[in-house]
Amino acid sequence: MGDATLTTDLGRILVTGGSGFLGANLVTALLERGLSVRSFDRVPSPLPAHERLETVVGDLTDAGDIARVVDGIDTIFHTAAIIDLMGGASVTQEYRQRSYAVNVDGTKNLLHAARAAGVRRFVYTASNSVVMGGQVISRGDETLPYTERFNDLYTETKVVAERYVLEQNGVEDLLTCSIRPSGIWGRGDQTMFRKVFESVLAGHVKVLIGNKNAKLDNSYVHNLIHGFVLAAEHLVPGGTAPGQAYFINDDDPVNMFEFSRPVVEACGQHWPRFRVSGRLVRAVMTGWQRLHFKFGLPAPLLEPLAVERLYLDNYFSIEKARRDLGYRPLFTTEQALAECLPYYVELFETMKAGQAAPVAAAAR
Repeated sequence: MGDATLTTDLGRILVTGGSGFLGANLVTALLERGLSVRSFDRVPSPLPAHERLETVVGDLTDAGDIARVVDGIDTIFHTAAIIDLMGGASVTQEYRQRSYAVNVDGTKNLLHAARAAGVRRFVYTASNSVVMGGQVISRGDETLPYTERFNDLYTETKVVAERYVLEQNGVEDLLTCSIRPSGIWGRGDQTMFRKVFESVLAGHVKVLIGNKNAKLDNSYVHNLIHGFVLAAEHLVPGGTAPGQAYFINDDDPVNMFEFSRPVVEACGQHWPRFRVSGRLVRAVMTGWQRLHFKFGLPAPLLEPLAVERLYLDNYFSIEKARRDLGYRPLFTTEQALAECLPYYVELFETMKAGQAAPVAAAAR
């Protein structure tokens, strides 16, 4: 076990996926700490110009782009990924190749270029789903084995990529670790509650799925960023983080429907109370997914992985991160929700009106 008192400065930082929800918030937080940041993404950054921010547009699958963007960098936070939430044997080869090209090969490209450029620290963004596999997990920890049951390509590619990242720790002096978030939420969120709102606006939310006592955990974006920074600071020879994976969440397991209820009701929408079997819904959605890929039917209303999160206990302990990194959530769920509710109400109203989503990717 390493020495948790050993830490380091981060130097010049690269954030991949810097135009996304997590990436843009991370870039902003790093700038607020007085650090110099290079943001890299396929699309221009939504952030305002800053004297210590450099933005680069490029592609993780392009070796030339990667070689240029890692030059002069000390620490990499790799948040870029394609989030393909369907999977299994029924997916098309094109769908599979798209995920692997970015999430696996792109990560390998970045690691190889980082070593060649003399980068010292590499923090990877994985997912808590890398160990889930449709089983009940209550306060799971990092000793859980990787799942071998893949119903979605996001999890499948995250398992492959995280394994590679951790295996590469210490090669040519590059130190690596991996962060496993739960559902990421907060101002700028365009995934978690957008999906909820899409279902509400389409009139699909007629019933609740699964047992009301089933819980999962979430990662408020600023709690997660706190964990990222701590992990990077502990990527030092003899430190605790090299070669390690960490669950980083709000340490507040909650039923997903109860978590969503105050947000949906604040948007003036009725939240149902009748419940149906989660296993039944999952079976239906799995069959629907097969028909989607085989016959071109519309995509299922819910991905099988999303259904599992509604009826199975799936939450994880932060004890290892607490011990190794000194991590604890900076914000409670109640505090964070109070901060984010105006953003989510605005997002709902713009979606309802058919307008573009509000730009708040890096707002607190």
